[in-house]
Amino acid sequence: MADPAPDGVPRHAGTLPISQLPDKGRVTCQGRIESVTFLPADQAAAFSAMVSDAEPGKASAQPGARRGRLRVVWLGRRRVPGIEAGAEIRLDGMLSTNNGLPTMFNPRYEILSRQENE
Repeated sequence: MADPAPDGVPRHAGTLPISQLPDKGRVTCQGRIESVTFLPADQAAAFSAMVSDAEPGKASAQPGARRGRLRVVWLGRRRVPGIEAGAEIRLDGMLSTNNGLPTMFNPRYEILSRQENE
């Protein structure tokens, strides 16, 4: 069952907010997809998304608080079903740093919610 976190977002036990991720290792985290990136057809297949702690339309609860961002990359994929901007997801995988940004390659994922189209 989900436990409320200090920022008001319900999290399952053992799930870290993106802003509290370690530098590397196996982690389970939860966040909202900010954006997705499609690569041109002439490049190697890879689909990526930027995930953060931030909720759309809400400022950070604590002034000066670090907002976590995580790059998620699915190698060999041009598209991943359900992965779109605004979706809330839980990720499980190995965390590393790539180009100065925390990155997860080919993680397991669970879609927790999606934004409805207007």
